[in-house]
Amino acid sequence: MQDVIRESTFVGAPIDRVWRAISDYREFGTWFRVNIDRPFAAGAQSTGMMTVPGYEHVPWNVDVVAIEPPHRLAFHWHPYAIDPDKDYSHEPRTLVEFLLSERDGGTEITVTETGFSAIPEGRRDEAFRMNSQGWAAQVKNVAQYVAG
Repeated sequence: MQDVIRESTFVGAPIDRVWRAISDYREFGTWFRVNIDRPFAAGAQSTGMMTVPGYEHVPWNVDVVAIEPPHRLAFHWHPYAIDPDKDYSHEPRTLVEFLLSERDGGTEITVTETGFSAIPEGRRDEAFRMNSQGWAAQVKNVAQYVAG
């Protein structure tokens, strides 16, 4: 079983601009397609609702672990927790990290999600598969958002 999802992309924009797109909750919400209630704060919960068509019923509940400008934003969440009739609160969470580095006149964006081996076996493979697809799309979304 794979435990880590890693997606990277390069964007020809300064790291400060990319950092703002990642760390400002309104900008993050625009490209990620989530309506987040308040600014990200390390050690605090971030809540809201997804705005992706067909997934508007899915709550956004993450615990922000770290905000380290302009290089790292990290949070814990329940991966692919989309069933409105299921209580995921007792399940282990994965760690999502956005890592930014300056490179060749732009910024390398790397997103990693770790901890799938602790997810209950009955939904582990689907959560890994769906989040793998999701992060592949989201790194493109943030790159297009910053470039646009």
